[in-house]
Amino acid sequence: MAFLGRFGKKKTSKNKFASFDSDNSSGEFSEATHKGDVDIHQTSRTGRHNGDGQVQENGIKKHRTALPAPMFTRSDFSVWSILKKCIGLELSKITMPIAFNEPLSFLQRITEYMEHTYLINKAYSHSNPLERMQAVAAFAVSAVASQWERTGKPFNPLLGETYELVREDLGFRFISEQVSHHPPVSAFYSEGLNQDFVFHGSIYPKLKFWGKSVEAEPRGTITLELLKHNEAYTWTNPTCCVHNVIIGKLWIEQYGTVEIVNHSTGDKCILNFKPCGLFGKELHRIEGYVQDKNKKKLSVIYGKWTECLWCIDPSTYESSKKNERRGGSDQKKPKPSEDAENDEVDDMPEVQETVQVIPGSKLLWRISSRPSNSSQMYNFTSFAVTLNELEKGMEEILAPTDCRLRPDIRHMENGEIDLASKEKERLEEKQRAARKERAKGEIEWRTRWFYHGTNPYTGTPDWLYSGGYFDRNFFDCPDIY
Repeated sequence: MAFLGRFGKKKTSKNKFASFDSDNSSGEFSEATHKGDVDIHQTSRTGRHNGDGQVQENGIKKHRTALPAPMFTRSDFSVWSILKKCIGLELSKITMPIAFNEPLSFLQRITEYMEHTYLINKAYSHSNPLERMQAVAAFAVSAVASQWERTGKPFNPLLGETYELVREDLGFRFISEQVSHHPPVSAFYSEGLNQDFVFHGSIYPKLKFWGKSVEAEPRGTITLELLKHNEAYTWTNPTCCVHNVIIGKLWIEQYGTVEIVNHSTGDKCILNFKPCGLFGKELHRIEGYVQDKNKKKLSVIYGKWTECLWCIDPSTYESSKKNERRGGSDQKKPKPSEDAENDEVDDMPEVQETVQVIPGSKLLWRISSRPSNSSQMYNFTSFAVTLNELEKGMEEILAPTDCRLRPDIRHMENGEIDLASKEKERLEEKQRAARKERAKGEIEWRTRWFYHGTNPYTGTPDWLYSGGYFDRNFFDCPDIY
């Protein structure tokens, strides 16, 4: 397969160590608007193809641009009937009707970090550590941008469930595993195909219902290693909150402080995802700065996680703020012709071009437009649309635990809601029965591709990749479907 065939026997990187349960109608990925940024990893292979999908002239495989069936309406379902007894409780053990799901597993949703791999490539290409930190900060923000208007809940991964993705065109391969069920923990590992970076972590958000909103408190460390520079960056995601779950239009807010640490230089980037506030003035806003190990501010970063991120010299930023307080602001809304060279303007409803740009600012990242039919596809990005794509012959290569083979998600994607609901119930019952059998025999669950250890940079508990997945020895994988 174009995803998998070339890498079936490739060895893993020799690095030092190996749920939130919950863009573009032409099918171009978000990186298409950043052509200058992806040249480092853009494949030069031509005409190679192992699957049945179409191949472009440059040899890169075309991926699907739409789901098999449109999203169905949720208007016939009452969220309140499910959640009214759950106020203040942790939601990971609450069974929700399939109507509130989107046709992706949380493991696939994690993979959406890699939609903006070009930002890792940009960080890798910079010789200046400040510019590398700025690019890493943009990558961390871009990872939550795909959640904008994504109010559907991903499927809870089954214990032992996995997901892999190999993208030659974007320059990475990725593997994840559900390593724990209670509490739910998802571990992931990704590496650059040119052995330029390693990206890994474990995520176990705490979900709570507060009467009008559902809040996902982030837990787990995310680590990015830039191998040429011998640098490691770590951070934790902001808190995600879905508002108006009972009545009104659903909307998503991210808030909290994200601290990105460069463990090699001591530099830090501190990003404040601001809460909405009483009149919505701070909605989606981000403000922060990069400081060196002596706490000297090197750069100010600002923008919105739903739109774009800019950076500017601290002294220029402070001068602009003083001028603004005096009522003489020179800030202006960016126009299409002056945003940034070769950057396209995105068709973003309601929030397009709302960031006031300070003269002299440098654009770090801008969200890409979604497919024109995104609202009929669970508000997926072009990248997300491809994640559950199952090509002919992939079953012979994938691990039998891969999300693409999970029947309830497949039925939902195909618009077969009743079948999806029945399969979801069957899989959950099968998982409960397997747990009871292990308890009877006092058998402890063993993870397959990750082990519980300590993050070597933060010293905190983490799930680390054991290696060997891409050798494709799947004989001892559990039967979970």
